[in-house]
This record gives sequence, structure tokens and C-alpha cells, in this order.
Amino acid sequence: MSSLIETEVKIAVADLDAIRQRLEAAGAALRAPRVFERNVRYEDAAGTLTPNDIVLRLRQDATARLTYKAPPDADTALAENVRTRFEAEVTVSDFDTMDIILRRLGFVPYVVYEKYRTTYRLGAAEVVLDEMPFGPFIEVEGTASAIDQALDALGLADAPRILDSYLVLFERVKAALALDAHDLTFDNFAGVDVPPEVFVGYH
Repeated sequence: MSSLIETEVKIAVADLDAIRQRLEAAGAALRAPRVFERNVRYEDAAGTLTPNDIVLRLRQDATARLTYKAPPDADTALAENVRTRFEAEVTVSDFDTMDIILRRLGFVPYVVYEKYRTTYRLGAAEVVLDEMPFGPFIEVEGTASAIDQALDALGLADAPRILDSYLVLFERVKAALALDAHDLTFDNFAGVDVPPEVFVGYH
């Protein structure tokens, strides 16, 4: 069984092509080509999951996967400047049927979010290039030391780290731009210019 602990950081970048070139120059291996990803986050009937930073997510990209994430470890975030949390994930054979099962169990869709993702392996870390509706990011996952080594190899050792989820960043963007979109989709951000300074200095 693979590790059930997720340790990661995000970094807002200006140009994913430049990061891709750095990855290739550093000898990174392409693990999964660019793919569209659709995610549905669920809530329980009492609405307790999101306020407690618990994730129940159904994802569709090349496969369908159901994921549970526990609240992040605040002590690790403070000590090592990474986001660490328990994560358990399984592949399911049918996205729509899994959605029906979750609804029958009393869970309801809470928010939809989309991205395009390209996945690389650099040393002991996984580096993904994420095209979000509000801008480009990289996400680096591995042990704290593997993350540090990967960022150093990419020339990003001193880049500001983001430890929150994309949905937390979504709320930040909505507040900054006075947007009322409920879902983080490309359609909802069509024609919307998100200035880079929204993410400057944000951990």
C-alpha cells in the first residue's frame, strides 16, 4: 500500500512553458501528459466537512477516483513549510455511478472545480503543472526534503509557497475581484483577468 500521507506545496508561476523547460533540463520524466480534470467536492447533510477542512472528492481525468482528505497538520506546516495531511484514494470504475452512491449515502455536491494537469517525476518528488481557471501553478508532492530538492533544481527555492487548497485560493480571488461564481470552472473565468498580485506574498 502506498503512503496515506500527502505532503505538498503549491507555487504560483508566470509561465508553465518555462517551468516545463526547467523540468526537462533537470532530467524530469513525464509521468502523465496534459489532461482535463473535473472535480466534485461533496458535503454531508449538516454541512460539516468544508468548515472542518475535510475533503470528500470525486475526480474524473483519465480515470475516476474517490478521495478522502483529513484536515492538514498545522504543526508540520509551521515547522517545515509544507502542507501535510492524511489522504486515502481509490480508483472507481464509473464516475456517474459513484456520484449516485454518494448521493444515496446523504452526500451532496458542494462545488465543482476544473484544471488541466501535466505530471512529471523529478527525483523523489512529483511535480505537476496546473492550468487553473485563475492562472498557472505548480504543485510539488513528496517528502519535505524531496520537495526542497525539486524546488531547488527548478530555481524556485525562494519562491513563496502556498499551503492552501485551490478552493481556498478561489475564495481569495473571488473576494479580491468581487466575483460571485460558485464553481471554479473555465467558463466562469472566461474574460476575467486575475492579476498576479492577488497571490503575491500569500502562504
